[in-house]
Amino acid sequence: MTKVGILGGTFDPPHYGHLLIANEVLSKLNLDEVWFMPNQEPPHKQKSESVENIDRLQMLELSIKGNSSFRIEKNELERSGPSFTVDTMKILNERYPNHQFFFIIGADMIEYLPKWHKIDELIKLVRFVGVERPEYSIKTDYPIIYVDVPAFDVSSSMIRERVQQGMTVRYLLPDPVIDFIRENHLYGT
Repeated sequence: MTKVGILGGTFDPPHYGHLLIANEVLSKLNLDEVWFMPNQEPPHKQKSESVENIDRLQMLELSIKGNSSFRIEKNELERSGPSFTVDTMKILNERYPNHQFFFIIGADMIEYLPKWHKIDELIKLVRFVGVERPEYSIKTDYPIIYVDVPAFDVSSSMIRERVQQGMTVRYLLPDPVIDFIRENHLYGT
């Protein structure tokens, strides 16, 4: 049985916080791989309007380049409409019957779990892995595997704001991603 962690998100842009979480969960749960899964249309969050899916995908490819344990799962980008995790996990479980999936979520999403679309069905399709985030509770009635990840309080929205204001984002995201943002004039550059 191949053990795969899934880290979903807008990755708008992907940053070292995403990579740190993926690497820590990979290592601590002895997973075979972590798949980064960019959302098409997240039900709980808005993507920035200035960045196309192809840009987010290219930034993600630049971010994980060189790590053979990381790959990109495009399932949600290939579908239209809201990206409900229960639908995605049904598809992945059918495509990969010899895989066990672990869906990685931050503490902000742990609080939100009772509101997830068809959560009682979803909880039977995937094991949830929770990582702590400052200012969010990790208490829930749902079965969660907790992984302690060093605190690195960075977010994509903070990076977008810094880029728009002309502030440095060095050491917050990989240099090739910074170069891509500049070269393609993303986030108001």
